[in-house]
Amino acid sequence: MSTSNKNTIQRVYFILIIILLVMLIGQRYYPGHGRVLVSSGKWDKLNLVLEQIEKNYVDQIDTKEFVERVLPYILEELDPHSVYLPPTDLKRADAALEGSFDGIGIYFNVPNDTAMVSSVVVGGPSERAGVQAGDRIIKIDGEVIAGVKIDQDSIVKRLRGPRGTKVTIDVIRYEVADLVSIPIIRDKIPDKSVDVSYMIDDQIGYIKLSKFTKTSYEEVLRALLDLTDKGMTKLVFDLRSNSGGYMEPALRIAEVFLQKGQLIMYQEGIRRPRQDYYSLKEGFASDVALAVLIDESSASSSEILAGALQDNDRGTIVGRRSFGKGLVQEPIYFSDYSGLRLTVARYYTPTGRCVQRPYEQGYNAYRNDIYERYLHGELTIADSIPKNDSLKYLTPKGKIVYGGGGIIPDVFVPYDTTGVTDFLLQASRKNLMIRFSLQFSDGRRGEIREIKEMSQLLHFFGTVNLGDAFLAFAAGQGVQPKQGEWETSKENIVTQIKAYIGRSTPLDDEAFYSIIGKLDRELQAAISELR
Repeated sequence: MSTSNKNTIQRVYFILIIILLVMLIGQRYYPGHGRVLVSSGKWDKLNLVLEQIEKNYVDQIDTKEFVERVLPYILEELDPHSVYLPPTDLKRADAALEGSFDGIGIYFNVPNDTAMVSSVVVGGPSERAGVQAGDRIIKIDGEVIAGVKIDQDSIVKRLRGPRGTKVTIDVIRYEVADLVSIPIIRDKIPDKSVDVSYMIDDQIGYIKLSKFTKTSYEEVLRALLDLTDKGMTKLVFDLRSNSGGYMEPALRIAEVFLQKGQLIMYQEGIRRPRQDYYSLKEGFASDVALAVLIDESSASSSEILAGALQDNDRGTIVGRRSFGKGLVQEPIYFSDYSGLRLTVARYYTPTGRCVQRPYEQGYNAYRNDIYERYLHGELTIADSIPKNDSLKYLTPKGKIVYGGGGIIPDVFVPYDTTGVTDFLLQASRKNLMIRFSLQFSDGRRGEIREIKEMSQLLHFFGTVNLGDAFLAFAAGQGVQPKQGEWETSKENIVTQIKAYIGRSTPLDDEAFYSIIGKLDRELQAAISELR
């Protein structure tokens, strides 16, 4: 039996025991004891259960630990986004939204006694070193931390350290037989939510927003002003993999692109009256031609922004159907520095769409929705996107939009598998492109540091044979292409290497994104729309 199945069964047993206790207390008699316990209020049964456990249970119970274990299950029964956060998790979550924190630049959790990377901070030390979401951390600086019941705080302490020092993690990666060893130089984590902004050509600008923090509005405004000074009249605004954050910055950023008086969104709940949010002034970029990129990981505040622009006929939404999170969480804090993120309302786009996808089938089904989209062909075929005619809406200009689960793009771009071969997959799983790029850049450090213009970088690439050098490096790591694989994957691999080398120059992320964008089908589709 798999670990996940065992955990599911244990959870079901746990909930059944709680329900049984509640049912017993709700009865007039305890069989064999004649004790009468009568509840008078909606929540009294739960209080009585806990009271009876504390007074009469056969063994000693750590009440604090018991409550900490029970609370996540209670919140999980409500909806997928109402959560209880212990003090450490709450501090980490708030710090990320504040826009500044220190570390190696990963988020992780510890299911089944093994730390698993849930996401990697873009531009941070871990991303630069090649850490990937899904990696399971087995060792830190040679010390085994998996399967030995080390708590999350202790793992964090081992990963933290003075800026400029090195920590090496060994991870298990999907479909890689051996441990992957990754040295990481500790650094300040980027405190920006705008990952990059640059001019694609003399008219089209590009801004990538990775999350919505307290500083996001100011960051976007600064990027827009800079691009406008450089001649921008059209913009690609990238919200892919942006899972949300604070709502307020999303409203203010939407206002930048809208005209005064246009509805941005409204929210409403059974205990929250409808509240409308309008653009209060003429947007600074209301006349800029706009294309917005979204994908299946764009959620929450990203969907507020994309929905507001789509429903006001402002620009073109390009990519794939967004995540589908239309629930509003309100933070509630406790005196022990723990807290709740409790869902109190749903938000609606200007036409009246609720983009929240169904969650009645339970948490696991909700969590696996992206996998189901893949199985049903939605990531590769536009006609596979579910559209409910009963949730059809019209924008002011008569464009049809749909509610019921995510923002459906105006221009669909399928998930790209161009150039994918077993050789490329093996090279990616073993971090060979990143490792080769770091080794190459270290060997040419003097030249690399002098590159301060894209024209210089492109000229430099014309003087080296990166393809042959990489093949030799990969062979030394035991990875070699089969017949025809190099020809198929060469452009993909060499472009990635150039992008990583570009990031090692003073141009940094501007070079990385402008180069890697040549492989980006969604970006290229957005550029075509604007042109």
